[in-house]
Amino acid sequence: MIEFLINPHKGKPVQLSREISGLLENNCPVEYHQTIRGYSPSPLLSLQNLAERLSLSALHVKDESERFGLNAFKGLGASFAVYRYLQENPGDYVFCTATDGNHGRALAWACSHFGQLARIFVPEYTTAQRIKSIRREGAVVFKVKGGYDAAVACAKNESIKNGWVLIQDTSWENYCKIPSWVVAGYTTLCFEVEEQLSSVVKDAVLPYYDIIMLQCGVGSWASSVIWYYRKKYGEKSPKFVIVEPSGSNGALSSLLNDRPSSPSGSGETIMAGLNCGIPSLISWPVLRNYADCFMLIDDDDARAAMRIFYYPEGEDRRIVSGESGAAGLGGLLKLLREPAASLVKRKLEINSDTKVLLINTEGDTDKRSFRKIVKRKS
Repeated sequence: MIEFLINPHKGKPVQLSREISGLLENNCPVEYHQTIRGYSPSPLLSLQNLAERLSLSALHVKDESERFGLNAFKGLGASFAVYRYLQENPGDYVFCTATDGNHGRALAWACSHFGQLARIFVPEYTTAQRIKSIRREGAVVFKVKGGYDAAVACAKNESIKNGWVLIQDTSWENYCKIPSWVVAGYTTLCFEVEEQLSSVVKDAVLPYYDIIMLQCGVGSWASSVIWYYRKKYGEKSPKFVIVEPSGSNGALSSLLNDRPSSPSGSGETIMAGLNCGIPSLISWPVLRNYADCFMLIDDDDARAAMRIFYYPEGEDRRIVSGESGAAGLGGLLKLLREPAASLVKRKLEINSDTKVLLINTEGDTDKRSFRKIVKRKS
């Protein structure tokens, strides 16, 4: 199995419909998010000790583990999509979605905020802890036989049958508008990073980072970050590295096939938030044409990254990071240490002057699993 691949399509024009381009460009989600009770920018942390250990100039982590009290970044996308839908269609609705956990909880929270009802469909492998967290936000949860794609199909069918509003964070033909709102909502995170840099780095010149590591499921969040930087900086943008679990490699499979494709992996990984299927229709062109490198990590890479975040050295801050949240660090460590990655590392021009951004997309969303992984052996 290929584990590292420099993108052969990088730089080709992105073919997005005029509607989708307009939706991504003409929304300013940060202005909405700032009106939410309890809003505050998630921390941007400098892990200088770890940067020195890895022979990097700087290593920063945008820590989404406490965003809106949801333990993940997903509230940014779900809340903005519900807000935009209700702007255009005032009324009372039942909203639904399929999820591996974090998006479903975020939608349930957003529905509660707006006084709406939520119905959430989860794959059969979803842990009891994640289901409990969704129900705690007031949603009704249905477990679906099969994986993520099966849950998406069920949510889609039930929304049509019952007249529910589907707020999905992936897209397909004739279903792009709402997922575009979700993608646009995520860009608040990028806006915050650039606002916060001045307090983390003296006299920072934008764009500051050379490399941004982006964990990837269906690609909605990864494409939102790429879209933000490419729109603002064009060819001066950072390089983007897409990180997936080896067991769920939809983006890499799609790159090899040059079309949105199902993962060729086993479908088994502890990185539940990344255990998805075919990449999102609106996100795939952005990944295909603007990402610099695609790579795979295994579950042990994620576990090792979680422990490094949790047991920092020197003055670095402790970070509580779940299996999917730590995938970016897992990918960085593999990229820097794996002999097979030496050519890719040179292509990405990684050296002692390189500045890297990681995003911890989730905290301990499954507390039992988290404690088991980070527990030190006596």
